[in-house]
Amino acid sequence: MLYKVRDEVTKDYDLVVIGSGLAGMTAANILGRHGYSVLLLESHNKLGGFATWFFREDRKHVFDISLHGFPVGMIKTCRKYWSKEIADSIVQLKDVRFVNPQFTVQTDFTKEHYTQVLVEKFEVRRQTVDAFFDYLAGMNFYDNSQLTNRELFEKFFPGRNDVVRFLMEPITYANGSTLDDPAITYGIVFSNFMSKGVYTFRGGTDVLIGKMKDELLRNDVDIKLQAKVEKIQVDGGKATGVRVNGKLIRARAVLSNSNIRSTVLNLVGEDFFPEDFVQKTKAVRLNSSSCQVYLGLRAGATIPYIGELVFTSSYPVYDPERLLDLKVNSRTFSVYYPHESRPLEPDARVAIVSSTNCRYDDWKNLSPEAYEEEKVLMIEETIKGLEAFIPDIRMKLEVIEAATPLTVERYTLHPKGSSFGTKFEGLEVSMNLHKTIPGLFHAGSVGIIMSGWLGAANYGAIAANSIEGYLETGASP
Repeated sequence: MLYKVRDEVTKDYDLVVIGSGLAGMTAANILGRHGYSVLLLESHNKLGGFATWFFREDRKHVFDISLHGFPVGMIKTCRKYWSKEIADSIVQLKDVRFVNPQFTVQTDFTKEHYTQVLVEKFEVRRQTVDAFFDYLAGMNFYDNSQLTNRELFEKFFPGRNDVVRFLMEPITYANGSTLDDPAITYGIVFSNFMSKGVYTFRGGTDVLIGKMKDELLRNDVDIKLQAKVEKIQVDGGKATGVRVNGKLIRARAVLSNSNIRSTVLNLVGEDFFPEDFVQKTKAVRLNSSSCQVYLGLRAGATIPYIGELVFTSSYPVYDPERLLDLKVNSRTFSVYYPHESRPLEPDARVAIVSSTNCRYDDWKNLSPEAYEEEKVLMIEETIKGLEAFIPDIRMKLEVIEAATPLTVERYTLHPKGSSFGTKFEGLEVSMNLHKTIPGLFHAGSVGIIMSGWLGAANYGAIAANSIEGYLETGASP
């Protein structure tokens, strides 16, 4: 059932899930389908976490938040853990473009075409390209290799910043990876995309989350929105429930889809963990965040086709640190063409979402006046960047809005508004949480390789398997 805001939860559950990101929802759906009693709690007024959207002008405009491209594996994940209907609505983005001072490339983002471009346009030896892809395919999280992304690229493409830009820049936008992060965080994600390209959900995020909510309710998962969890209850060394508005909701197991640092240090508290586990948690670095500019066209306004995903930059070389600058000169445009990526009502408008990576502190440290000024400047620079592709775009716009890391923090409660979870070391803490406090599990965007829609959903499935094993032991609160 879907609880109303004022409704009190009066029963116990096998599992309480904190947060309705794709990891939390996927785990809840699997356990509900398997006959366990599940309560899904969400602090916001709608499901989805960072997989979200908003409407403007009496629903004439709808905007998806951030970038939502994912590998083909999402089809299998949705078919297995959600429904055939959801899986069948996933379609390929066939036109991904790169426009920067070093090169201009149009691609379907498949291994075959990437290989062709690397050999023919960048003049890299075919043997080198094949060896690079073979190396990525053989990477395994459990190998514990200390190789960094910088070392990986120097190994195969020494001195070729242009090649690194072509291979690395889209993944930097996808999960915040830098050249100094472990190569495994790049290799797994890039290999997933390279299998068959980039995909998205036809119809938009609002349609997807609506279908997921219906599926959750069909599987008897109880849902309560605007329910902010204050504490995870721990008794006798194991998780026994959560507190919401001072009231204890008891459960045999708890799954947190909140940030791993927030889960350990705030929702539970340091006193319940061994000192070494606390120190490992405190050492987990948050990943970078992002800004978005949302542009909605007037009724009847059209634009020339410029591609579905456009990575554009005026910066002369690839530099992940410069991608985070407040004075941004690199951005990604996601273009939503009515009746293609978003087939809605007959009068559906074109929507364009610009995304840029950024640093939370750069925005947090601004005065209120400077903050508003920077938002206005960001919007202006975004429109100028788009004018390079659509010269008359300015006169066609009806809705213009922007979001910063502070916006992300406000709606997702994620520390520092991080769009991509934590750095690689967060994965170890997340995966070992239930070994430290029985009955307490975590799933979400951690370790970079678990970032994005596919990673989050699959991590929810992994967590669900562990939770079911725990519940089958006869665990009780």
